[in-house]
Amino acid sequence: MMSSTNEEDPFLQVQQDVLSQLSSARPLFASYLRIRSLASAASSPELASARADLEAALSALAEDLSDLVASVAAVESSPAAYGLSAEEVARRKRLVQEVGGEVDDMREELQRKLAAGGGGTSDPAMARGGEQEEEDSYAEFEQQQQLEMMRDQDQHLDGVFQTVGNLRRQADDMGRELEEQHEMLEVVDGVADRVGGRLQNGMSKLQTVIRRNEDRYSSCCIAVLIFVLILLLVLLLIL
Repeated sequence: MMSSTNEEDPFLQVQQDVLSQLSSARPLFASYLRIRSLASAASSPELASARADLEAALSALAEDLSDLVASVAAVESSPAAYGLSAEEVARRKRLVQEVGGEVDDMREELQRKLAAGGGGTSDPAMARGGEQEEEDSYAEFEQQQQLEMMRDQDQHLDGVFQTVGNLRRQADDMGRELEEQHEMLEVVDGVADRVGGRLQNGMSKLQTVIRRNEDRYSSCCIAVLIFVLILLLVLLLIL
């Protein structure tokens, strides 16, 4: 039942697309940070290509994310009307906020570096400082990604536990219904047996009455015939 619900819920389908796109965007962002830290100039073709790929991925991700935001806003006021629990709506809202925050962080990083102008520098100390800053940013991003993956895994495990709990409750309900139906069938069988016995007794009594009536009818016919015969004899004697 749960799988059928997942197939019919558009939010869950778009959610899978968003998470898949986010998983694809993370390596692009990490690659962009790595290339940027090694690039000698902002006009580097490799850096421009990495930035273009990342921007395209973020644009596609933002479009699907906007659909999720609209879906959450639509069901947030009355979850029961859409067959959703308050916990499920809260989970969806939290997911949208976390994904949106990560996308915003990536875009801010792109805009910050673009505003800075990039490019090489003639000061070796400044260059080393910039490289160290890039490495620190990359390490911080990797740490954030690991934490995000751990949160996603925790959310998925919570969803699995909730699904298993729902299935267990449904199985218990089905077991109780089957037991009640079994008891009802036993009662119906007992009533049917009693009614069948009474019908057999009634038929036996009816057949006995019919046989008795047949004997009485035969006796009446014989008496009538004897009376008619005597009457004819009397008439013959008189005439």
